[in-house]
Amino acid sequence: QVQLVQSGGGLVQPGGSLRLSCAASGFTFSNYAMNWYRQAPGKQREFVAVISSVGGSTNYAESVKGRFTISRDNSKNTVYLQMNSLKPEDTAVYYCNAFYKSIAYWGQGTQVTVSS
Repeated sequence: QVQLVQSGGGLVQPGGSLRLSCAASGFTFSNYAMNWYRQAPGKQREFVAVISSVGGSTNYAESVKGRFTISRDNSKNTVYLQMNSLKPEDTAVYYCNAFYKSIAYWGQGTQVTVSS
């Protein structure tokens, strides 16, 4: 069955770094663009970053540009989100998403808390 299994969240101080991972199975990972979204308490889920199916193209929300980096390893069916210079406003549940031809799969979500 289709699975997107996330790992790597946690508590970090402002200015710190975390790397999220999302391991895919049950579908042809290399066909899918991969996204990261996040949802803060009381707010709507918002787009964070996207990487194309073969990894040649990326795009970021303005709020994370220059601090976050999305990457993928199609040999490991895994997408990553490297988060540097974290701010308290980055606190949210982060979700990975696979998207191809109107088909979308979601990870289970992982909590990222930025606090001193």
